[in-house]
This record gives sequence, C-alpha cells and structure tokens, in this order.
Amino acid sequence: MASHAQPRDASDQKLCLVDGSRLVIESLARAGADTFVGYPITPANLLYAYGFRRFPAALAAPDEITALQWMSGFSACGRLPVTATSFPGFALMVESLNMAHMMELPMLIVLAQRLGPSTGSATAGAQGDLQLVQGAISGGHAYPVLCPSNLIDCWDLAQLAVETATRLRSPVVLLTSKEMLMTQRDFDLASLPAITPPARAFYAGDEPFAAYSPADNLVPEFLPVGSSRHQVRLTASTHDRRGIHAHLAPEAMANTARLHYKAVRNLAYYTRFDIDEQAGADTLVCAWDTTALAAREAVATLRESGRAVSLLVPKTLLPVPPVYVETVSRYPRVVVAEENLNGQLRQVLFGAAGRSGVTGVNAIGRMVSPAEIAAAVESR
Repeated sequence: MASHAQPRDASDQKLCLVDGSRLVIESLARAGADTFVGYPITPANLLYAYGFRRFPAALAAPDEITALQWMSGFSACGRLPVTATSFPGFALMVESLNMAHMMELPMLIVLAQRLGPSTGSATAGAQGDLQLVQGAISGGHAYPVLCPSNLIDCWDLAQLAVETATRLRSPVVLLTSKEMLMTQRDFDLASLPAITPPARAFYAGDEPFAAYSPADNLVPEFLPVGSSRHQVRLTASTHDRRGIHAHLAPEAMANTARLHYKAVRNLAYYTRFDIDEQAGADTLVCAWDTTALAAREAVATLRESGRAVSLLVPKTLLPVPPVYVETVSRYPRVVVAEENLNGQLRQVLFGAAGRSGVTGVNAIGRMVSPAEIAAAVESR
C-alpha cells in the first residue's frame, strides 16, 4: 500500500535528535522480537549496542555463521530472533539463511549496506547489496526484503518485518544503509504510531503435527520444538509435508516450490511504497533507501521551477510488487537514482536489456545529490 506522512500540530511535537538504529531496535522490540544475536560490524554497530540494551535476551556470537545458527535454534524454539550485520557478515550468513528459509523459521536480519566489494570501506555508505539479497536463496526463491526510506520508515517497516516474518513463517531482510542507521537527525517522536505486538498462534490441533502442511495462504502452521503433545520435525533437506526426507518425490517438489510462491502469494500484505504523481508529468523519478531523501528534495525543486514530475519510492524491494511495474510502464521517461555503480534497482525493474527512456543517476563512495537527480530529469 502507498503511505503518506500526516502533518502534526506544533504543540504535540516531541523533538529530539535520533538515528535510524534506535528507531529500528525499539520498533522491533515493541513488535514482539525477543532475542538479539549479533557479531559487531560497522555500520551495524549501533544496532548491536542498542539491541543488547533493549531485548529481553541478547547473545554475542563468535562470528556471523554462529549468529545465524543460534538464530535458527531460537526460532525453532518459538522465539523471534533478530540480528544485524553488513555485507561481510551477511556473506557468511547466506548458507544458514537458506537453511532457515527451507525450515521456514521466522527471523529478521537487518543488513546495513556499506561500500564494498569485500571489506571495502566500513565507514562509507552505499546501496550495493540489493542484487546480493535478491540472489541469496539458491534457486532464486523469493523472500521478503524491505527497505526504509526515512526515519518514519525505520519505525514502520521494522514492525512490518516482524509481522511478516511471523505471518509468512519466513526469514525477512530489512535492507538499509550506513546513513540511514548512523546519521542523527531532528525528529518528532510524537509522529510515531503505537505498536501492538501481534498475537502469535501455534498449532493446537489433536492430529499429529505436519510441520510443512500449508494453509490456503501457502503458509504452514508453526509449533516450536519440545512440544509435549506432538513430534515436531524440522529439516533443511528436501522434504514432504511431514518433514520426512523425500528426495524428488512429487510432494517434496511441490513443497520446495511452495517456499517461493508463499512469498509471492502474500506479497500484498507486506507491500509498502510512496507514490507522488503529478498531473501532466512525463517523467517518473524512482529512488530507494537514503537516496529517496535526495529524490524528494529534487522533485520539490523541479516542481517549484514549473517542471511536472512524479516520484516513486519503493519500500518493499523484493519480490517486486506488480504495482511498480504498472507504474513505471505509464511513464515514457524514468530516472532511477541510487548509490551504486551498476544501477541495481534499475536492473531489478527493467532487466539487463533496459528500456527506452530509462536512465540512471549513480554514484559510489558518496551520496547522490538532489541537483544530480534534477539535472537528469531536465536533460533530454
């Protein structure tokens, strides 16, 4: 759904300086996440520090592989674990992420992008990990990837990430970046809506529990291991509805395909974006993460000068919501701005072949400026 900020009366404001890390951790805790497991890494270190203060349980892992293995154990026991990392740590987590995807274990990974490749520059921002998370699951399976575009989103999308992980029984990635997480900005705390943790229901039937028997929404019910009433069989190998290894049996193949389709079938539940369309505009600016801040400023400047232009800010990045495809197809010119070399969102939306009228505004090692976006819109 499209989201819109609501103006507030000045007398109701509670102004302060805050960074995105604090809002993300507080929102996650209020939404029901109850365990933080981490290995410190820049620029996710504020998340690590806040997580240890705020969560009911927190463990310092000796490395990122262990962190996600411990996360899986907590999730299998019925807790909602969170970790935070950057590219080098996420790279080590990929195999365990696939395990959690296959076992259908709810959890949240906050991925703070920084300049790569490899260790790159830990204190330089970037938006270079979108295609990494897109291809992280073997077979190209879809899973939810959300991305805040401002401080309000840090609050709203962190809550949505927890709800989506629980509802879909799936790992969820909150893809963000150094500037979003570490830069302090003036902010009105009164603008944050209250968060009520969703009630989490576990399987309560009398029939033997089949850990991978899906409901109509393709999501199976969950029951933590250690149940006194039912055997709970969880496995990362190809399996049937009961969790029995079944190699290439039709039921097992259908279960493997379901893992992909459940993310797609339930996409409308976790689709979030901002759309600001102007009558008469032939150009759409599209930007994500911190570059969306520059895009909003560029669009405002262009409109003040009399130039009609529209703006799309995707917040649910993967799987790609159909509304993005429908929106970009209505504009003969699309300018996609992002802080990477090769235009990763542009390729996600338009593929390697691109499309006539589509251009990119890109930068590495620095942020994209509003002036650069405005110049791209004005150029012919």
